[in-house]
Amino acid sequence: MKKTFLVKVCYEKQTGEDNPGQVTDTYLVEAETPSAAETAVEEEIKPFVFGELEVLSISKRNFWDRVRRENGENFYEAKVEMITIDGDKETRKAVSVLIQDNTLEDAVRELHEFMKSNDCEITLVKKSAIIDIIEEETNNENAE
Repeated sequence: MKKTFLVKVCYEKQTGEDNPGQVTDTYLVEAETPSAAETAVEEEIKPFVFGELEVLSISKRNFWDRVRRENGENFYEAKVEMITIDGDKETRKAVSVLIQDNTLEDAVRELHEFMKSNDCEITLVKKSAIIDIIEEETNNENAE
């Protein structure tokens, strides 16, 4: 069963100048295990790595859902409180939603549109360190 992991890596990347520059990137990866997530990132960025690649951290990360704009350049993380009412009792459950869009304003607008059929309250939207998502089909392509 696939899980999602945040994989943070540090490596030297060609920056367009003659000298490579050191970068730290974070990827969201669908994989069965942390080591499979690490391998998927290494395969994905291999063409851009000059020198050594260091995996700084791998952590499991769950999102209740993802909202993606086809050509969105940035990722934003939102905290949303889902509200359910059972008789006189109101229950709130906090969930995380990942939004891919171009600006913070667009991400908030997309989130409102996405959540309009739910009784919820958006409590936080912030830019994420995630620069890309390596999904299941990408992992399968890399395995061939």
